[in-house]
Amino acid sequence: MSACHTGNSRVLVAFVCGLLTTIILGLSIWRIMTRIQRETSVPPSSIPIEFCRNGGTWQNGRCICTEEWKGLRCTIANFCENSTYMSLTFGRISVGRYGPSLQTCDENTVNAGNPIAIRLCNLSLYGEIELQNAIIGSCSENLQTLELQIDNIASDSRNISTEAQILTSDASKLTAENITSATRVVGQIFNISRQADSEARKTAVTTVSQLLDVDEDIFQKAAAIDNDDTFSTLIEQMETYSLSLGNESVVEPNVAIQSINLENPVGSTSIRFSVQRGASDSLVSGSTSVETNVDGLNPDGWTELQILVNTKNNTKTCGFVVYQNNKLFQSKTFTARSNFSQKIISSNVDGNEHDQSASVAMVFSPRYNQREFQLNSYACVYWDFSTRDWDTYGCYKSRVTEEGFLGCLCNHTTNFAVLMTFKRNYQYPESLDIISNVGCALSIAGLALTIIFQVVTRKVRKTSVTWVLVSLCTSMLIFNLFFVFGIENSNKNLQTSDSDTNTIDFDNNEIPTRDTVDTPNPSCTVITAFLHYFLLVTFTWNALSAVQLYFLLIRTMKPLPQHFILFISLIGWGAPAIIVGVTMGIIYSQNGNNSHWELDYRQEEICWLAIPNSGSFLTSPFLWSFIIPVAIILSTNISIFILIIVKVLWKTKQNLTSTKKSSFVKKILSTLSIAVVFGITWILAYFMLINNDDIRLIFSYIFCFFNTTQGLQIFILYTIKTKIFQSEASKILNSLSSSFGRMTSGPTSIRMRLRVRMYNMLGSIPSLHGRFRLLDPSVSSEEFPFSENHQTNQSG
Repeated sequence: MSACHTGNSRVLVAFVCGLLTTIILGLSIWRIMTRIQRETSVPPSSIPIEFCRNGGTWQNGRCICTEEWKGLRCTIANFCENSTYMSLTFGRISVGRYGPSLQTCDENTVNAGNPIAIRLCNLSLYGEIELQNAIIGSCSENLQTLELQIDNIASDSRNISTEAQILTSDASKLTAENITSATRVVGQIFNISRQADSEARKTAVTTVSQLLDVDEDIFQKAAAIDNDDTFSTLIEQMETYSLSLGNESVVEPNVAIQSINLENPVGSTSIRFSVQRGASDSLVSGSTSVETNVDGLNPDGWTELQILVNTKNNTKTCGFVVYQNNKLFQSKTFTARSNFSQKIISSNVDGNEHDQSASVAMVFSPRYNQREFQLNSYACVYWDFSTRDWDTYGCYKSRVTEEGFLGCLCNHTTNFAVLMTFKRNYQYPESLDIISNVGCALSIAGLALTIIFQVVTRKVRKTSVTWVLVSLCTSMLIFNLFFVFGIENSNKNLQTSDSDTNTIDFDNNEIPTRDTVDTPNPSCTVITAFLHYFLLVTFTWNALSAVQLYFLLIRTMKPLPQHFILFISLIGWGAPAIIVGVTMGIIYSQNGNNSHWELDYRQEEICWLAIPNSGSFLTSPFLWSFIIPVAIILSTNISIFILIIVKVLWKTKQNLTSTKKSSFVKKILSTLSIAVVFGITWILAYFMLINNDDIRLIFSYIFCFFNTTQGLQIFILYTIKTKIFQSEASKILNSLSSSFGRMTSGPTSIRMRLRVRMYNMLGSIPSLHGRFRLLDPSVSSEEFPFSENHQTNQSG
């Protein structure tokens, strides 16, 4: 009766294990098939691959080149080569720009470290690229000393304006204080009451253009320390200056100013000002035009911006100012983080600020990388000098028939802008998806069976559960489950519109807070936190396995420290929780007020830690909360691995007979067993950083195979290869065969031969358990021959 009960128990255990394996594999296969069915075929991109050369990008159906190149594919040079002038040398200079000299002022001068001279690269009357003579500055002047000379602008405006231009020629060296000082100086040069020379004012436009090349972060710092509102003063003075050019224009790479005088104005007048696209993002000479007495807006494929001013009174003069970006307009409401062109257009009629008798219609053609972003919405705004921020009063969105343009209507004149928001078109990698899922499915089944085996056979093995191995398998099992069923961001399945304007709400003209928007997904953030935690737990238990093995094999004569299991359990499960909690706490405390704080912690493509760009890598959470802890663990594990390999596994034991020596195959298996538990295969990730695409792809597949099947490897090496498992499996198969035999009418001899063959088949598998029970702190001498042999060698 007892034998019958035992046989039924074994059949039940076999049935449960088989059912569990079938369920897990079935769920994994279902997950893969669901993903395949959900994949939508992406039509081949109409954008030519690598069509644009020399840093050009494909935008709005054509190549947008850098300033140094032009042409259909950005292959025609648009710069002056390195040159010399007298004893001064100059680097490559883009057409339309001033380049600083490589020689700088001496350290003992007021202007130490700044260029001595500048040189203009321009086009001749025949369209040929040529260099102008260098303009040499004074090393005894800097922007702070020029501020003290503002009262002398009327008599020395040219010299002051030229010095300011030279001092701002190298945007990379300018600080927030330099920007504030330069803005204050050129603002006063534009001031009519200062009676500056006309050439000095044109030079000041060049200085403003150079200032707009400075990074946005520096401008934000400058705005924070600007107590005199110098930015607004400069903007107002430039508006006034735009009315004084007659019918001329001044065009610099980042600023264009156009003025028009109306002849015999009677009644209402319509004035249309246009900015045409160039080969690059910079404004070029001839890119602006102005027309009067027109019927309306008529943008074409080359129009980037167009504004129509309808005046009701007898207007004599109208002025326009175009800013290439919004750096002078430091908003407290709207934050621009992308490098997309956010042009600002100012219209001013007869010097009347916010002329309520004029109406304005505008169209903007936004420039952005259509491969990576999709236009989400926009707002029509104007700059309110009283609040020093954008406002929507009197401005509305308007629908335009021309495709690719955004329309606005305003009932007054001032500085206008279209504040655009974009959604990123995230790319979801799929090349290793099936391999990862199949490997994880096998690992999940293997880990689950390993945990069951360790728990069920604890009495048979006459020892306690191997706590380190069970903890490692548990953390790895949970991580794999989250990886298979949660790594994919559900935002991937959200439908997107083929047209950028289909999703725009033209009735809503609310000012956005930032120029890029993301669809929040708290569930993805939670999954990222769990993946982060359980992967750190897995690595921690890898390290604790190495530490325990070090005590068992290297320090065999000394007992384990007191409360060893309790101590390592607190470390294994508690230390990663602290790391994850502190990381998320710091990120939320710094960016919690922003809705996009989640993307400072995780990626949008997948639910995993955010990969920082090169500029912020040293301060990124990914480095401090994952890379560094894992690097420390792997370094420690590799050191202990080498120590064990040299001193225990592969050490030659001269005093042992040949019958006691481990075979070469068993040594290899033992080495692999330690490598798997220590997580040594994770060092393959470093080979994925190789620049060669082919080599990186090969190592990506190797890394994916070894690490997604780590649970399966543990199951094979620590469960299937043990004598206990083979013995129990043999008994279960015998019981199954016996039960099957009772239900059939076949001869007894056939059933006996079947059982014998199954037993012989399992018995032929090499056993590793007798030679390798590494992770059980209470292993006896019979169960742990490595320790026994090592002690024998030491005593001998």
